[in-house]
Amino acid sequence: MVMTTQQKNQSILLAGASGVFGGHVTQALTEAGHKVTGLGRGQANGVRADLMDRDGLLRAVDGQHFDTVIHAATALRKAPMRHRDMYATDALRVEGTAHLVEAARAVGATRFVSESIALGYGYGDFGDRVLTEDDPFAPRSTSPELEKHLKGMRIKEQLTFEAEGLTGVALRFGLFYGPGGTDALVPMLRKRQLPAPADRGRVLPWIELTDAARAVVAAVEHGRAGQAYNIADRTPLGFRAHLLCVAEEFGLPKPMTVPLWLTAPMSYAHVMFEASMRVSMAKAERELGWTPVYPGARDGLAALAAER
Repeated sequence: MVMTTQQKNQSILLAGASGVFGGHVTQALTEAGHKVTGLGRGQANGVRADLMDRDGLLRAVDGQHFDTVIHAATALRKAPMRHRDMYATDALRVEGTAHLVEAARAVGATRFVSESIALGYGYGDFGDRVLTEDDPFAPRSTSPELEKHLKGMRIKEQLTFEAEGLTGVALRFGLFYGPGGTDALVPMLRKRQLPAPADRGRVLPWIELTDAARAVVAAVEHGRAGQAYNIADRTPLGFRAHLLCVAEEFGLPKPMTVPLWLTAPMSYAHVMFEASMRVSMAKAERELGWTPVYPGARDGLAALAAER
């Protein structure tokens, strides 16, 4: 398929620019020739506003113009361990996205790009089946807690795709690691504070942060309206296997192995430990012209360790 190319040198409003991922996205977009303005509550943002405050957000963007708006905001400041750790982000995916879509229209944007997540396919074990963008996304769950998370993912993508007058694109990322993301794991592994159950064949999709940021640029320039794209590397890896790679590359003690049942009090992490999925990146490669620089987490982690 021939890629559609959008305007170069765009003015871009980036919600979540002050976060770890947002910093990488800002750098990648700037290097690609776009002008980025951050949106968030912190003083470093060019537009200071809270996505959960509709009226305040619309006042903050009043009279401004941007070609593209990107939603990469999260309420997470550390890895979620319990279901309640996700509640603020769940709300941001619903109310925050609705408010940001409204702001995008107000600033005359024609494109809206949302950060989504591959775990939205469901938190189950999909075995060896490789999931594509044609598979059901955010299917309803019989678990009230999981349904709360999946509902947020479902509505965020619906709002993105159905926004009138906007070309909506969603990027379904694997789990992030890399500069600024892996750093939090290092001291915990050093102190042996990150026990993990054996993977037992379970794997998850991963993506290095700078590779993920390049995918955002590709979506801004080439993404098709109403489309989602899986963004992950070529080597799915179990959660414990990923921690073992971090420990090996940084010369840290191996994480302790614990029975899966022992992680039940960490309700959200426990669900993650039970999940297993593989996703296809063929659509992103074909339509966005994007491929990961790092084929697997071991490659990305080796590069990160070499820089330290």
